[in-house]
Amino acid sequence: MTDETQISTHSLFDDAQGISLGVFLASVGLHLLTTLGLITGQTAGIAVIISYLSGFSFGAVFFLVNLPFYVLAWRRLGKVFTIKSLISVTLLSILTEIIPPGMVFSHLDPLLGALTFGALTGVALLVLFRHNGSLGGLGVVALLIQDTTGFRAGWVQLIFDLCLFGLAFFLFDPALVIYSLLGAVVINLIIAINHRRDRYVAT
Repeated sequence: MTDETQISTHSLFDDAQGISLGVFLASVGLHLLTTLGLITGQTAGIAVIISYLSGFSFGAVFFLVNLPFYVLAWRRLGKVFTIKSLISVTLLSILTEIIPPGMVFSHLDPLLGALTFGALTGVALLVLFRHNGSLGGLGVVALLIQDTTGFRAGWVQLIFDLCLFGLAFFLFDPALVIYSLLGAVVINLIIAINHRRDRYVAT
């Protein structure tokens, strides 16, 4: 073991398979979430709430909500990160429209669904982060804060999520919000524990 950080470079194929896997896992997780009528945190949570209240599709709302954050990403986190995030968000918006007709559940327990959503999405975000991408939005802000201050991205997202879920208690069934909060905690704990620049550095 040495104290030197080993920096590796992802090939185009590495990034393509990593982003594809991350987006697919996130899409399946979001399908579980919306099937149960649950919500989530971060930008996806904002999009889910707007989708529920307005009747517009999640994919379209999610894509539009993310647009302002690309300016910040381009200026502070670079062109490559921004392009990868834009590709990831676009693919997710498309897959969340394609997957539901082909994956229908006759029964889905809310607790198991929330935990599975959290695990799938947490791993999905971890994969995307490790390929220098994200699902946009507040994930961009969280990564920026982590890289500039050292304050973990997972904790940044968890703080925002707590605020978002506090608002959700006034809009939705409290029981569903509690299940949703559990899923969000799983996501952010996975990121906070596993996403560390000193353990994994790649471009």
